[in-house]
Amino acid sequence: MAVHQVGIRELVEFLLRTGDLSPVISSQNTAQEGSRIHRKIQRSRPASYQSEVALKTSIQYLDDEYVISGRADGIDDRDGKPLIEEIKTSDLEFSSVPDSTLQLYWGQVKVYAYIVMHQADIRSVDLQLTYVQTPDEKITTKTQTITKTDSELFFTALVTEFEQWIKLRHELDENRISSAKKLQFPFSDYRPGQHKLATNVYKTILLEKHLFVEAPTGTGKTISTLFPAIKSMGEQLINRIFYFTAKQSTRHVAENTISMMAEQGLKLKSITLTAKDKITFPTEKELPPENNPYMVGYYDRVRPAIKDIIQHENQITKATIQEYAEKHKVDPFEFSLDVSLFCDVIICDYNYLFDPQVHLQRFFSFPDPTNCFLVDEVHNLVQRSREMYSATLESSPIDPLLEQLVKKKASNQKVIKRLESLKRSFKRYSKPASEVVDKQIAQLAPLDNFNNTLENLIETIHQWLATQAPSDTVDAVVDYYLQCRRYYLISTFYDETYRTRIIIGDHTIIFRQFCMDPSKQLKACLNLGRAAILFSATLSPMSYYRQVLGNEEDSLGMISHSSFPPQNCQVIIANNINTLYANRENSLEPICENIYTMITQKVGHYMMFFPSMAYLNATLSKFVELHPDIDVINQQPEMDNAARTAFLDAFRTEDHQTKVGFALLGGIFSEGIDLKNDQLIGVGIISVGLPGMNKESDLIRDYFDSLNGQGFSFAYQLPGFNNVSQAAGRVIRTDEDKGVIVLMDQRFNQTRYRQIFPQNWTNIKVTNNPNQLRNVLQNFWQHGNQ
Repeated sequence: MAVHQVGIRELVEFLLRTGDLSPVISSQNTAQEGSRIHRKIQRSRPASYQSEVALKTSIQYLDDEYVISGRADGIDDRDGKPLIEEIKTSDLEFSSVPDSTLQLYWGQVKVYAYIVMHQADIRSVDLQLTYVQTPDEKITTKTQTITKTDSELFFTALVTEFEQWIKLRHELDENRISSAKKLQFPFSDYRPGQHKLATNVYKTILLEKHLFVEAPTGTGKTISTLFPAIKSMGEQLINRIFYFTAKQSTRHVAENTISMMAEQGLKLKSITLTAKDKITFPTEKELPPENNPYMVGYYDRVRPAIKDIIQHENQITKATIQEYAEKHKVDPFEFSLDVSLFCDVIICDYNYLFDPQVHLQRFFSFPDPTNCFLVDEVHNLVQRSREMYSATLESSPIDPLLEQLVKKKASNQKVIKRLESLKRSFKRYSKPASEVVDKQIAQLAPLDNFNNTLENLIETIHQWLATQAPSDTVDAVVDYYLQCRRYYLISTFYDETYRTRIIIGDHTIIFRQFCMDPSKQLKACLNLGRAAILFSATLSPMSYYRQVLGNEEDSLGMISHSSFPPQNCQVIIANNINTLYANRENSLEPICENIYTMITQKVGHYMMFFPSMAYLNATLSKFVELHPDIDVINQQPEMDNAARTAFLDAFRTEDHQTKVGFALLGGIFSEGIDLKNDQLIGVGIISVGLPGMNKESDLIRDYFDSLNGQGFSFAYQLPGFNNVSQAAGRVIRTDEDKGVIVLMDQRFNQTRYRQIFPQNWTNIKVTNNPNQLRNVLQNFWQHGNQ
């Protein structure tokens, strides 16, 4: 018999919640503030009062035991007729609390009453709801009496509905476990390195570790990670897999992989979570919540909608969610989150785990050893996580807000006062920046007094919003309010890994809390599950990624060997090209000569990658001047989906002609695109891809110099080389592909770079002039990489 723990509050909220889906800003009370108020009230009670009373009961259903437990805030045993108290804190006025929320409060304390009377010979108890409105701590007290009979009727009805959901979950679990046990690898054989990767993933889950994997394109990373993770479900090591991605294309690969295993007999529920702005119905976007038919009465319809989709669908995509959301008239985004609670595999963006502002609280509020994390294309997480834990706030929106608010000065006085105070704080703490030439500084110390002023503004706006009707002014205030909230949230993470940047711009003052090293936060996120597998085609050097993506001493690492025949790819260092910034004008003609030499040895499609748009355009202009007969296509600064598709379609056309694409390193065409076989036979990479010198990269450099003496490498060299590796990975996509990679920069021949080359770059040739390049290329196309 398995024993399951069920929280009373969670049980009541799921089964009894009714009413509207309201986007009204939630309470600003922190857990610490709520606990402080709880303790204050509890200490004021008489000696007969017991605080934080643990209560539990259990039910047995389908051969399992469900322990239903919680803590009553207080029980006052008064001459045999107890009073059970539930304390709630919020900054909403009690009169503004919806009836549907009060129903949840009373439902929670009624379950406590059932347990108390069920365990003792008591005919009735008094229930007390003590509601504290912050920050003034205005207390409202409501009481009612419940008999033992009524509490039993209430609890029985609750359990009866709960058992329906237990039965559904039990059936889902049995299907997942039994089908995962029987599941066979969906291909007749493993590719080279694939079996070892799958084995290591399974062992990582078994041992509860973190595994970093570099697996070159063609290894089959998705099936090699998902298959062993699902097999571990069959062994009941885990119950849920989160597959995190940075791009829509990799989400589709994960979906297709699950479909393939479903064809082999796998029975589980998977869902792909889509960003709110991409899944919300167009008709919703212009409607206020109180007129939105998908939000009004949402909680009255959502439970039948969940049952419907779970009982009829296995692979739940954006289109599936929208179909059922329309059928049941529920908001598609919130519906997808509620449905995900009943899914075994959740495919979603990184930010749902790692971003402190948008992470899924329903899954990641506390560690759960039944969850496993698969993090795809994890090299993207380095820069993205820095932004997740950084925040910027500007002063420029304040004056326009004040202009709008003073039109109704009397009713807006408190907000006006707080905004004026924040404006003064911006000026006060920006004085050091005004005294230097470039009008910006970076400091280790946080702006604690500024953050206190910001906290006061946030609190005041929150109270003000509860009394406002929709208007353009309210919308403008909410926009700035959300920016302030994010900035204040990030201030709670501030430590020695942060710097405060103070920048005086044109008509604005900018404060930025910049996180140079979010490894501590990433580690905490990864530790919320049993195991994590972090993988990418480019993860060299492994030591760097292990340090910046968690820095755990006992994390594991493996480099999977490429499945491609090494003779099918030739890497060439063009040692005659100097791309240093001071020499860029002089480099244009030699680069063009190398490109021409490269593309004239074999007819086909080629792509050249540049570190900047200026360098790209200058080289393109020179190349067209020298070789006007060559068909060229170039990346533009702004390209919509249609333009991107047209660019790639030019390579997918089987025209048996030479075509050259000019694109950016680290840009939209340097990773995540799949040009197979003759669609792309050669890649030229101009420069080592170093990011342009900038203030924040310099801060990262100085920080890691003091930490491990590798500042330049961590701030510039390795992020730049990752772009090089990704771009080079465009040329060989299948076992049958054959192509060349020409690295056009003398620095690639330095030890500093040779030692971080991917292991699958074998038999590298160095050329010192176009003639040597021509000879190497001719030999390769005739005989392969010998």
